[in-house]
Amino acid sequence: MSLELRGITKSFGALVANDSIDLKVETGEIHAILGENGAGKSTLMNIVYGLVAPDSGEILVDGQVKVIRQPSDALAAGIGMVHQHFMLVPVFTVAENIVLGHEKINPLGFLDLDQARIAIKKVSDEFNFEVDPDARVEDLPVGVQQRVEIIRALIYDAKVLILDEPSAVLTPQETDELLNIMKNLKAKGTSIIFITHKLREVQAAADRITIIRRGKVVGTAEPTASQEELASAMVGRPVQLNPDKSAHSVGEVVLDIAGLTIKDTTGRSLVKNVSIQVHAGEVVAIAGVQGNGQSELARAMVNLEPHIEGSIKLVGEEIIGESVRQALHHGIAFVPESRELDGLIGSFSIAENLILDVHDLDPYARGVQLFPKVVNEKAVERVSEFDIRIQSISDPVSSLSGGNKQKVVLARELSRPVKVVVASQPTRGLDVGSIEFVHERILSERDAGRAVLLFSTELDEVLALADRIAVMYRGEIISIVPSTVSREELGLLMAGVVSEGKAIA
Repeated sequence: MSLELRGITKSFGALVANDSIDLKVETGEIHAILGENGAGKSTLMNIVYGLVAPDSGEILVDGQVKVIRQPSDALAAGIGMVHQHFMLVPVFTVAENIVLGHEKINPLGFLDLDQARIAIKKVSDEFNFEVDPDARVEDLPVGVQQRVEIIRALIYDAKVLILDEPSAVLTPQETDELLNIMKNLKAKGTSIIFITHKLREVQAAADRITIIRRGKVVGTAEPTASQEELASAMVGRPVQLNPDKSAHSVGEVVLDIAGLTIKDTTGRSLVKNVSIQVHAGEVVAIAGVQGNGQSELARAMVNLEPHIEGSIKLVGEEIIGESVRQALHHGIAFVPESRELDGLIGSFSIAENLILDVHDLDPYARGVQLFPKVVNEKAVERVSEFDIRIQSISDPVSSLSGGNKQKVVLARELSRPVKVVVASQPTRGLDVGSIEFVHERILSERDAGRAVLLFSTELDEVLALADRIAVMYRGEIISIVPSTVSREELGLLMAGVVSEGKAIA
């Protein structure tokens, strides 16, 4: 089935998110869409799937105009979507998730799951998905959960499948499996729209590439194009994809984590007896698939986790038990994984968010008196330095795109004197141009003698920035390896496979 967009335009106030976009996806084609953060990719796909209404333009399926006002219209037209954040109910089984919204009752008055089980097995066998209809979703690896999302779309007869950042939470091996699944779907006639910022995956899977910049289609490319060519087309300037990591001089231990255990409210250990040191002038990366304790370990660095045992010392001084404010003032720069939850106050202005952790310090304040002129002057400087796309520093930070929100956090944390930088997924949601900038800033912190503790699920990022890599699996550090480790070995470690092919139970 082919899909064609003609003149799709969508504005949000003065912002033109999509500007007369034309796009055609042929039957049985993997069509990648590349663009900077805020370029309009997600808005365009949300229009196709009926989550957002366009101001003008047409959507054609097999040459026929379709009016898509809601997701059910998209599904009826043969269009399915797998979102970056899975739309699954963890405590439900695979079959229960599949029938959600399409429930049928058997003659005895109970939910009829038999037909769903048959359909799941049929699709699973056809594409070698190996998915158990009666497995509880929360017990499945994230790679299998993603297959459940794809099965749901295929069961409801999707002939065009939109995949939004599909590899964001997968190991390298699971990503390879996903790319193979995409090629199998293509071979059976399914058309795929593939949104990703990972250029390596585009080259491996796409048949054609459309590049969107600031709401407009600026060109197309073949997958044979180099990563540098694709990146430059996305941002409109040359981009250095591999940061220049110079030789470094390692100093004293700045951050000393010993026997750290973090428990949830039920007493279950989320992080188990973690010990690691980070020296001045080095980047130590914590690698692992999302959900293996990295988030809790990162939050513990500024005492955002309530149930902590063990020790965290900053230049020899114990900081467990201190407030978040005290930890920050001791010299920790904290870039949280969730900018919405831990990094920003949505209703505050951009300028106010840029001083959240220094609002009570000179030159911004004296006693209880805040100096708005200084706050605004510094905000203008940081907006320029970090290329934050805004209309006014007085606008609420909630008005910004995800990538620009992240830049506000980075600008705040990396614009003050600190001893250690704790960065959790610092480039999540950023385009390649912004990633280049963030990588350069992290390495400049390292070269200036700061200790950097980096948490990232991006393998390329870990290998590009780290001096040492600690791999977390099920709450434990199972191995510490040099940055010269191969992608394959690191990927296996992230999946819990240690030397001699043994998997950790």
